[in-house]
Amino acid sequence: MNKKAKEKLVFWLFLVPALSSFILVVVVPFFMGVYYSMTDWTAVAGQQANWVGLGNYKNMFSDLAFRYSFLRTFLFTLLSVIAINAVALTLAFLVTREIRFKNFFRAGFFIPNLIGGLVLGYIWQFIFKSVVPSIGTLLGIEALEKVLILAEPNLALFGLIFAFTWQYAGYIMMIYVAALLNVPQELIEASQIDGANFIQRLRSITIPMIAQAFTITSFLTLVTSFKQYDIIVALTNGGPAAIYQGTTVNSTEMLAVHIYSVAFKYNNMAEGQARAIIFFIVLSVVSIGQVYYNKKKEVEM
Repeated sequence: MNKKAKEKLVFWLFLVPALSSFILVVVVPFFMGVYYSMTDWTAVAGQQANWVGLGNYKNMFSDLAFRYSFLRTFLFTLLSVIAINAVALTLAFLVTREIRFKNFFRAGFFIPNLIGGLVLGYIWQFIFKSVVPSIGTLLGIEALEKVLILAEPNLALFGLIFAFTWQYAGYIMMIYVAALLNVPQELIEASQIDGANFIQRLRSITIPMIAQAFTITSFLTLVTSFKQYDIIVALTNGGPAAIYQGTTVNSTEMLAVHIYSVAFKYNNMAEGQARAIIFFIVLSVVSIGQVYYNKKKEVEM
């Protein structure tokens, strides 16, 4: 066997396990899901699934609860991506400066990411319901004392974003820290000698040098925000109720929670599967589009 054939054999030996796993875990379940989404499948043993075509998809797009959940998910994702990256980048700048105990602060900011989503949701539920009003009473701030963050649709959404940002910003911060530490100090020092201020250095040196980190962090925050489930279940469980086009809907029921409710709470497996297929396609398109756009911006920088 010549060298080229041996290299090709080694290539396939390493590729086959990963490729097989991808096909078994992603490709096969996806096409099975597409099939079941076009039937009246109930997941009950012994019951035959009958073909219904695009009926489940028609019901999905005519469902106001789905449309509202879709819009709220996009809003939640957009605001979460902005908030998490802004907080994470700010923290990264702070902990890469020459300050005392910077490693302690790095660990402290990262620790919330180690807390499970359900536990974190219950912690913030207690804070919003009990601690915030108590602080208002202590400080004599009536508005803070009477505010019901989880009982008002828009405030509940921002409460979710706040809790999610608190959890995830520390993880994203570590990626920015790694990128900032790789920025050549010679460039920073040369710009300082030339009289460039912090904003000028940030715009002309730091941001272009960490452009690849922006691609990674934007992708991670976008995907994680879009499929967020456990914090929502623990903190609001989809509530409170809101009115959308004359119909009562759940104001913080994002797509992942909505799909679970349709499939398991309302025992409509086939329709839930149809919504999961659309969810997967939309998330894939948005994620690929985001990575393509960021990669293009990297080249321009």
